[in-house]
Amino acid sequence: MSTDNFNMSVAYQPLGRAVPDWLNKGDNAWQMVSATLVGLQSVPGLVILYGSIVKKKWAVNSAFMALYAFAAVWLCWVTWGYNMSFGHKLLPFWGKARPALGQSFLLAQAVLPQTTQFLKDGATVETPWVNPFYPMATMVYFQCVFAAITLILLAGSLLGRMNIMAWMIFVPLWLTFSYTVGAFSLWGGGFLFHWGVMDYSGGYVIHLSSGVAGFTAAYWVGPRSTKDRERFPPNNVLLMLTGAGILWMGWAGFNGGDPYSANIDSSLAVLNTNICAATSLLVWTCLDVIFFKKPSVIGAVQGMITGLVCITPGAGLVQGWAAIVMGMLSGSIPWFTMMVVHKRSKLLQQVDDTLGVFHTHAVAGFLGGATTGLFAEPVLCGLFLPVTNSRGAFYGGGGGMQFVRQVAGALFIIAWNVVVTSAICLVVRLVVPLRMPEEELAIGDDAVHGEEAYALWGDGEKYDSSKHGWYSDNNDTHHNNNKAPSGVTQNV
Repeated sequence: MSTDNFNMSVAYQPLGRAVPDWLNKGDNAWQMVSATLVGLQSVPGLVILYGSIVKKKWAVNSAFMALYAFAAVWLCWVTWGYNMSFGHKLLPFWGKARPALGQSFLLAQAVLPQTTQFLKDGATVETPWVNPFYPMATMVYFQCVFAAITLILLAGSLLGRMNIMAWMIFVPLWLTFSYTVGAFSLWGGGFLFHWGVMDYSGGYVIHLSSGVAGFTAAYWVGPRSTKDRERFPPNNVLLMLTGAGILWMGWAGFNGGDPYSANIDSSLAVLNTNICAATSLLVWTCLDVIFFKKPSVIGAVQGMITGLVCITPGAGLVQGWAAIVMGMLSGSIPWFTMMVVHKRSKLLQQVDDTLGVFHTHAVAGFLGGATTGLFAEPVLCGLFLPVTNSRGAFYGGGGGMQFVRQVAGALFIIAWNVVVTSAICLVVRLVVPLRMPEEELAIGDDAVHGEEAYALWGDGEKYDSSKHGWYSDNNDTHHNNNKAPSGVTQNV
């Protein structure tokens, strides 16, 4: 070892113990940045969006449902969830549960052990297993934030009435018995992965599953109060846009990190993501103007989300023109199901899906998977997919079968989530009620958490004329003047 290397910290030595020869620092850096971007989509992105898009009295509860889910998933993920999703096979759709906590596991080179693709003879390797040039700790981190955001998206269907204690039980159960199945089947080396179903970044694993599961759970939980269903205005549109902006920009990590490398396909995925999202937002806005005579800001956000969701299963597999077409479809078909079909369907009217997650994620996720089966370009497929010669139906050469695979894969995810989510809700309600009591539904955050999002002048405090000052109901804190206290007072 040279004198220079001897005086250098171990962490910075070119081939020291902290820099093994298989480590690609660029890939590792990009993967951790991508994971962090996806994490920021949840915290603070969806925390802000949920807390601001709902009625004022549900701002705290909605934001906390997202925050709790993010934290709960972390502990479940490293304890058993990661290996159920990406570890060794237990069943064709499920991995074996084991912790992802030991340094010998986390510091070894990342590998997804069930992803080796064999030819029909069962012996000849068609594509080697996924073996990125960074440690397993990075892979565990990256996949965890995807699991977390799935639960948070699901929560959008349940805002404004689900018992918070029921939600706290629901999260680990759904992660364990639903999310891990979809993740292993499509990404971790399960039967859909080896059959060649395309899901580049989670159109099925994340969006279709959260949309279907959210709708199913909403059926079992029951609706919001009649008053809330009739009028549920956002309490802060500007903050809602802030959360939406974080969600959009964070999608660079969502789709750009899924090649598990900072490569050319990653660049294409990020570009296509923005093309599709922008197109979808504009189409949705134009439809609002044509039919309702006004451009809706909430509608624009919904159009943005459907575009992001739609491109996700094919972000690195389709060309730019296809991303525009997918954006046009994602800005119009979910708009139609939300604005027209929803109002005519007794089932959709009966189930109170608070934020319309069924339309923005289930419909858009299925649409994205189906159109990927049409537009997946053969050369781009060769940069990412384990099954060689994969292609969409638009390119002929057996591509029509790919569309069939996409539909079949979606049907599996739909069926599994309907059954398992229903079973989980039935189990949870044996322990605690799924829906809040009527008193809490009438009051909101103050009854559920003892906190309010905005404690403004005279809101949460009372004036005592005998004491010549303002005081809080709960802590009897006095302000010995005749003016309302400045600043925000939290009514704890």
